[in-house]
Amino acid sequence: MFEGKYDVVVVGGGHAGAEAAAAAANMGSKTLLVTMNLQTIGQMSCNPAMGGIAKGQIVREIDALGGYSGIVSDESAIQFKMLNRSKGPAMWSPRVQSDRMLFAQKWRTMLEQTPNLDFYQDMINDILVEGGRITGVVTSLGIPIKAKSVVLTNGTFLNGLIHIGEKNFGGGRAGEKASHGLTDSLEQMGFESGRMKTGTPPRVDGRSLNFDLMEEQPGDEQPGTFSYTQTIPLKQQRSCHITYTTPEVHDLLREGFDRSPMFNGSIQSTGPRYCPSIEDKINRFADKSRHQIFVEPEGWETVEVYVNGFSTSLPEDIQYSALRSVKGFEKVKFFRPGYAIEYDYFPPTQLKSSLETKLIDGLFFAGQINGTTGYEEAASQGLMAGINAHLKINEKEPFVLKRNEAYIGVLIDDLITKGTEEPYRMFTSRAEYRTLLRQDNADLRLTPISFKLGLAGTERMKAVEKKELQTESTINFFKTQSYLPAQINPILMQRGSAPVKQSDKLSKILARPKLRREDL
Repeated sequence: MFEGKYDVVVVGGGHAGAEAAAAAANMGSKTLLVTMNLQTIGQMSCNPAMGGIAKGQIVREIDALGGYSGIVSDESAIQFKMLNRSKGPAMWSPRVQSDRMLFAQKWRTMLEQTPNLDFYQDMINDILVEGGRITGVVTSLGIPIKAKSVVLTNGTFLNGLIHIGEKNFGGGRAGEKASHGLTDSLEQMGFESGRMKTGTPPRVDGRSLNFDLMEEQPGDEQPGTFSYTQTIPLKQQRSCHITYTTPEVHDLLREGFDRSPMFNGSIQSTGPRYCPSIEDKINRFADKSRHQIFVEPEGWETVEVYVNGFSTSLPEDIQYSALRSVKGFEKVKFFRPGYAIEYDYFPPTQLKSSLETKLIDGLFFAGQINGTTGYEEAASQGLMAGINAHLKINEKEPFVLKRNEAYIGVLIDDLITKGTEEPYRMFTSRAEYRTLLRQDNADLRLTPISFKLGLAGTERMKAVEKKELQTESTINFFKTQSYLPAQINPILMQRGSAPVKQSDKLSKILARPKLRREDL
């Protein structure tokens, strides 16, 4: 059925799998992407957004290396915001609100246009190994597929178990079955596995909400983009909104605690500390009278709304009654309730810095299988695993980013050296070299490296060289040009900065925190 042997087989079509397949194929490997459902490639399982604090830097790094996430995010965005603008440039973090369906559609289109990449729909429940080296995979139908390298990106599907109140059932995501067999196969080969948990909030009908009672959160007046390629900034945007829980909402939620899998012992695994469920928040932070809820549209042409900040596995009736007590949600109609999901992962200390497993040559893990949470964290691992799977079969040195080179380097180094017992999320505070790892210089840092590897193309490299020349020219201009007090003081007063009494170089005045280059 499958002629010959593939260079690289990627298992799973989520963010990690999509980036892994694209990277390996673009570098020249004959690649096969195997996923349980070809209609859900690039699916956003949780919130319809990309980027954010530290995560936006990762998306920029993926793009600078030649990955697809930045382009896909730009072409499916419905809102753009640069977060943390009140802080220094190193903390600025781009974020987009995404059209969920368009995002997956763009991913599918880009992958189908990628040379050397084939697709197959089935579940993989075993791997083939000879002499300590990967030789292929086996589908649920018993079909062997030969491969020189394999990248596993199984997400939350490995023995996935969904919880809603006292009900639980197998599944890797709402409406999709779990993957069975692969964990057992890997454990028999000597791998250690564990269980983690994540959750998602209800989806609701936006027509039933009163947005006038909420705080509008529009996008930036001058929206930017993720990609360093020529993607087009948004001309129109959709607003998000903010509302809050109340003590009444908390009381209603507490009424369901005895039926909550979080508190009745049904869920034993560890959830994400920095993205807790609403029941966890009101239990751990009982002194707080309210919690913020972000009301996020799911796309351009849908009324579906994502209730960010209200992740829950409480019974449906409790979710409904509590949400109806939130300001603006008095007449809310559910599309579907929130739920929690438990799934298998493999402690990442079992990996090399290339994301290749220590036990089996040519086998790579990427994404939530390594204990991470978040689209961006998964995508970056997929990209690195795809690159290294290609390098492995060509007997080249692995590609490893250092902690002072990229947030991606920090992420992978943390995983393989420290491990994680809870879903790992990236923060700027994890990167000790964060002032060097700005979102606006990812291309300068990484594109030349990727170009040498053979992933980033000539056009990307030319753009970097042009940017370097323009940057040098601009710096020289500000260092050599002077100003007169009469010229600069009106601008300083307008920006709330103290006036000057004598002339000086533009570079000195630009050092003031309230001034931008554009002001001068």
